[in-house]
Amino acid sequence: MKKKLVWTWLIVIIFVFMTACSSNDFMKEDKGKYEVTAESSLSNDMESAQDSSGAESDESGADAGEESEIEAGKQVSKVSTNRMIIHQAGLQLNVKDFEKAEKNIEKRVHEYGGYIVESNVYREDDESVSGHMTVRIPEKHFQKFLTATEGEAADILERTVTGQDVTEQYVDLASRVKSKRAVETRLLDFMSDAEKTEDLLKISSDLASIQEEIEVIVGKMNYLENQTSYSTIDISMFENRVIVPGIDNKDLDTWDKTKKQLATSTNFLLAAGSGLIVFIIGNLPVFVLLLLVGFGVYLAFVRKRVK
Repeated sequence: MKKKLVWTWLIVIIFVFMTACSSNDFMKEDKGKYEVTAESSLSNDMESAQDSSGAESDESGADAGEESEIEAGKQVSKVSTNRMIIHQAGLQLNVKDFEKAEKNIEKRVHEYGGYIVESNVYREDDESVSGHMTVRIPEKHFQKFLTATEGEAADILERTVTGQDVTEQYVDLASRVKSKRAVETRLLDFMSDAEKTEDLLKISSDLASIQEEIEVIVGKMNYLENQTSYSTIDISMFENRVIVPGIDNKDLDTWDKTKKQLATSTNFLLAAGSGLIVFIIGNLPVFVLLLLVGFGVYLAFVRKRVK
């Protein structure tokens, strides 16, 4: 009987001990789960500041995201109705009067509210002149300006017109900048609520990165808006002149030519006679010596022949 009682108490003690151990483990496990949950919650909050999709986890972030999506949708609808096309054209024209055509084109550029990007003129000789112009014209006057410019040509050597639709690219950029601005708003809210220095530094770094991305996207949007609001046109003009030579009266002045020729021949004769006189008088001693030598040779020859 005593043995049964001992075994009963021993079993009860072991059971109580095992129950206490399992309860302690359970408490530790719950504590670990709580810590993991807290860390996960904080991590999710930080990630929501860096990703616009995470803004839906917070009520104010969801409202800002919905407003940005509505605004982006409105802009998408607006851009879709007005397609964004980058037009470019190239003209090679043969003109009768280069200067006149150039002035007329410059006048039309200013009338249509455009501007000249580049203008060059090349003159190889009196019979050939060419030039190149690059102008930018508001999109609404693109076709009118092309037609008017072609009217200045005597012959159209080449005409090219191209168009690039960048509507989808612009809409994508608009959506991205809206999302980035929503993230920027969330980061500003986090910065105002941050208490720790390390959190403030991390949020400031993320905010600077987001703002830099926004500036890059806005720059691309401004470039597309400029390229679609103004069309670029390259114009090359050529003029080949036919110069008819006139009658040169100077070449037909016979009397002047006669007097000139007479004076030339007279001067030649006078110069020849003067030279001859100078030659004879200047070499007279030489001539006398040669004459005496020749006379002596002659006398010796005659005496030898007589003997």
